[in-house]
This record gives sequence, structure tokens and C-alpha cells, in this order.
Amino acid sequence: MANNVEKATFAGGCFWCMVKPFDEFPGIYKVISGFAGGTKENPTYEEVASGQSDHREVVQITFDPAIFPYEKLLDIFWRNIDPTDEGGQFFDRGEHYKTAIYYHNDKQKQLAKESKQKLEESQKFDKAIATDILPATEFYPADEGHQDYYKKNPFHYNRYFEGSGRKAFTESKWKIEKDPTTLKETLTPIQYEVTQNNGTERPYTGEYYTNVEQGIYVDIVSGEPLFSSKDQYDAGCGWPSFTRPISHYHVVDKLDQSHGMIRTEVRSKYGDSHLGHVFNDGPRDQGGLRYCINSAALRFIPVRDLEKEGYSEYKVLFEGDAK
Repeated sequence: MANNVEKATFAGGCFWCMVKPFDEFPGIYKVISGFAGGTKENPTYEEVASGQSDHREVVQITFDPAIFPYEKLLDIFWRNIDPTDEGGQFFDRGEHYKTAIYYHNDKQKQLAKESKQKLEESQKFDKAIATDILPATEFYPADEGHQDYYKKNPFHYNRYFEGSGRKAFTESKWKIEKDPTTLKETLTPIQYEVTQNNGTERPYTGEYYTNVEQGIYVDIVSGEPLFSSKDQYDAGCGWPSFTRPISHYHVVDKLDQSHGMIRTEVRSKYGDSHLGHVFNDGPRDQGGLRYCINSAALRFIPVRDLEKEGYSEYKVLFEGDAK
């Protein structure tokens, strides 16, 4: 872990739902669920949830701002809450579910205020932004059963994430607006067919299935970072194959029952582009998954161009490998 790490603390409603968005990005070392903003020492989950404590549920992030800037943490935070909700988040009501940015230094305070003002001026929301910007207080980690809940209890987490209304709200607010006419002008016919019509390129015809250059793959439509060449391997299927995405934040799994089959489709989170499918026949020593992705859904950015293209935080993935 680098020496210049910082803490970032965000209250975004139920802390179960606020770990996954920040997890797995380069330069983020820990994401811990807990409590902040209150006066009682060492509050328990039961005390906070029942209103016996004035704390809020938060996540505290340990990160390296030289790799993953605080501004990008703020962007992720805003995209995963309803910032206009004054009384909680979605169907979770009460003081302990209200949103807040707890700043740890003057720079974080200024950046938080600027990001809040920018969001207000964007007029993305019909109501005023209600999220508080407050000085960081003592942070108390929740018990182990509440840490990494989305990993430990994926079925219950997914039901909760969807049933609370958070999933539908955040996706509808932040999906990019796509004009079919413009896309047909900017994409090739096969790129449009794959990403917008759930098409599939013929095997062994795509641009990247034999790529050996180091870099990352982004969504051809939205630019979302999706996969790294570090996780690419030759599966012998004729399509680019990966053992995992860079982060599950930008990659969404969806049940696909088309063509008389039951498969798991892979789409981009904000671009909503069809990317391909994920199968359980990948390398066992690397998790057992094979993300089978269409080249036509991807744009490759080599290591040397990451900073120029606005993806500098991903250079750390290739330290020692960059040419």
C-alpha cells in the first residue's frame, strides 16, 4: 500500500449497497462498512438501526489519490444514491439512512462542495440536492457479518438492491442517452448490430480475439472501462475471452433466454451495450469464468495512451509491463 493514502467517508443509505460500487478499482485498498456522524462510542448495528444512536451508515474507503482521484470517488457516490431524498434512501427511512459526504481535509471539502454544485446546476434532478457535506467524525466499523455483504450473500444482496428501488432509480438516472441515427453514423454496421441489437459477430472475425498488446478495453459506445488485457486469454472460441472484468461496477449480468437457451448476458452499466456472455468453463485457477465478448463492442486503449485518453488510473495494472 502506498504511503500517501487517504480516507474517504460516504453515507449513502444502506451500507450493503455502497461497498460494491467502490470495490475493485485500482488505487482503492479497502472499503469498510460502518458508522459515522454520531456521538455515542462504539455503537452497535442494532443501536444505529433502531435510532438509539445518531450515527449514519457509511462506507469508509482507503485509497491512493495519485491513482484514483477523490473526484472520481465523488462521481461514483453521486451515481449510486438519490441525492434529493431528505429522509433516507429509497425504502430505508430514518436519520441513519440519510446521505452525506464526510470530508477528511480542506481539499476534500472543497471538491465535495464543487461536485454538489455541479450536480445541482446539471438539472439532472427535479428537486434540490439534500446530501450533507460534513466534517469527518470518529468511524466505527460494523461487525464482520456486514462487511462485503454483496460477496458473502449475493442472492439476498441482489434482491435487496433491486427490491429497494435503488437499482432501477440509479440506472434510469445515469444511463447515457443514445440516438440511433447518430450511433449509426459513428459505429460500423457490426458494432451497431452487436451493441444495440444484441447481435454476435462471427467467430475469428473480430479485431481483438488474438490481441497480445497490453491495455484496457472500453465500451465502444460509452467509454466505460470493462476488461484488461492482463485477464485476457485464448479460449479457442474465436472471440476475446477474459477471466474477469476490471471491476464489476461497469459490467452487468442479465438472464438471457433467447434462441431457446438459458445464458448469462453481459452488458455495460451506463451504455447498456450488449457485450457478450459469461460462461462457467473458464480457467479454474482464476475463478472458473469465461467472459466471451464481441470485439465489435470494444475499443482497445494501449498502455501508452491511457493517460491521454483519460484512463490514467489504470496504468497501475501494468506496472512493470508498460512499453
